[in-house]
Amino acid sequence: MTEPASGPGPRALCRDCLVDRPADATMQRCPDCGSPRLLRHPERDALSLAHIDCDAFYAAIEKRDDPSLLDRPVIIGGGRRGVVSTACYVARTYGVRSAMPMFKALQACPDAVVLRPNMAKYVAVGRQMRQLMQELTPLVEPISIDEAFLDLAGTERLHHASPAVTLARFAGKVESELGISISIGLSYAKFLAKVASDMDKPRGFSVIGRGEAVAFLAGRPVGLIPGIGRASAERLAAAGLRLIGDLRSAGDETLFRSAGRDGPRLKRLANGIDERKVEPRREAKSVSSETTLDSDLWRFEDLEPVLWRLCERTAKRLKAQALAGRTVTLKLKTAEFRSITRAGRLPEPTQLAARLFSLGRAMLARECAGPRYRLIGIGASDLSPPETADHGDLADRETPKLKAMEEALDALRARFGDAMIGKGLRLREPGRASGPSIARNPAEAEDPDA
Repeated sequence: MTEPASGPGPRALCRDCLVDRPADATMQRCPDCGSPRLLRHPERDALSLAHIDCDAFYAAIEKRDDPSLLDRPVIIGGGRRGVVSTACYVARTYGVRSAMPMFKALQACPDAVVLRPNMAKYVAVGRQMRQLMQELTPLVEPISIDEAFLDLAGTERLHHASPAVTLARFAGKVESELGISISIGLSYAKFLAKVASDMDKPRGFSVIGRGEAVAFLAGRPVGLIPGIGRASAERLAAAGLRLIGDLRSAGDETLFRSAGRDGPRLKRLANGIDERKVEPRREAKSVSSETTLDSDLWRFEDLEPVLWRLCERTAKRLKAQALAGRTVTLKLKTAEFRSITRAGRLPEPTQLAARLFSLGRAMLARECAGPRYRLIGIGASDLSPPETADHGDLADRETPKLKAMEEALDALRARFGDAMIGKGLRLREPGRASGPSIARNPAEAEDPDA
């Protein structure tokens, strides 16, 4: 049990037995339980903004549910044409990483156990995780299914402990109740909390305080800053801006030439300034589904049933999230990994698979003129509440009929299962009767609320 802090001076919190006591730099292990996992930092109890990230989330759940996998390298992903969604820490020692093509992952770790993603199970655990977070503070900002920002300012009286101690208790609770582990970053700013949570995985707890932030960042690569990808990093490097410290000392003109209007933001972050607040509700900007094909497809008649299935999946997600979309976006990726996107706008928002398919099908037909495709996706954006959707008018008497038909089908699926009833197009889907099969993109993550 945590002992209350008393008196000035440095303290060390054992993250295993949760005893918090005065400590000096010579203390390497907890005197009570012998654990080396001591949390000490001069600003430890003055910070309240945290980033929580589950460790190898999908793989951790599979290992929890099948103890025979505990010491084995586990990769969650699709077929050989897919990519790695999650690799456990054993597999990572072989060089396997998220988003790596599956064939490369298996070359690096041929003895790995490869499992297809079970998104329904992962989403259920993600919701349990979210509920536990919200018991700590109402200020929880989900980033994905397995990570979130939390603001614990003002919770000391509720939890009878500082945010740091509360978070250490929380980590133990997650392990005991959910059977997975988390890593925690604690700081005064979102950017730094996120950086801290990546510093000591798995089961990590790292702190970055105000007094050290600028010096800590100075020697780190600019790619550590959110929003700087490979291309942006190369542009900055060409201007001599390779380290975050270089951004701090760069003139405004140099930054503008290299980063455009993003220059001031980069300079603020380089100086440890991030005034973004934790936003408890983050509105979804789009709802989509995509799939990676086991074999390249190029004929419209082969891609059409795949598109229909994705429209059904996207419509189901729109309905589950009480959203409707007006802009429909078709996504294709060629065999050479070139991305193609096409978008069209409906007369009114929709939640219906048939209306998504009608516009998506027309866009797809125009793209089936030669390239072979390895991936296809469909999405809806320009989102609004469901009451704005699918009314039709005097010139559109079909939409209300489609809506009534899909509502009837949804009721049947809810009773008998998704596989029991579907549109005839699904029977022509490649892989159901003949031809190449379809593998869902394992990198496609579902946020419990997105």
